[in-house]
Amino acid sequence: MAKANVSLGGRDILDLESLSVDEINLVENTAMEMKRIMKRDIKKVPALRGKLIITLFYEPSTRTRTSFETAAKYLGADVINITTGNSSVVKGECLRDTILTLENMGCDGIIMRSPCEGAACYAAQVAKPVIINAG
Repeated sequence: MAKANVSLGGRDILDLESLSVDEINLVENTAMEMKRIMKRDIKKVPALRGKLIITLFYEPSTRTRTSFETAAKYLGADVINITTGNSSVVKGECLRDTILTLENMGCDGIIMRSPCEGAACYAAQVAKPVIINAG
């Protein structure tokens, strides 16, 4: 069982190796609790109410993108989905500029997937919002 003082709030999640055993247990326990919640008539919880989460995917994805988007919505967040094929990336906008633009729009978290190794780590160095590496 995870210790009560373990939290991932406000922290970038870039790879599994950076999480402690207690943090991994927290993720597992939270997933089990959400599984129970998903069986209720009302599935939303207010954990991220008032937060803006952006999914930023540099490569096609259905399962991963919709899984993160659905999870954020069930946690009460507002979600904007950005596919780079329909963004300024096609005009040559660099990752730094994209991330800083999203930050300036007031987003609280960015869930990103990029084929470029280290892109999420770079985004975490540049941005204030939480970055979650989606692969």
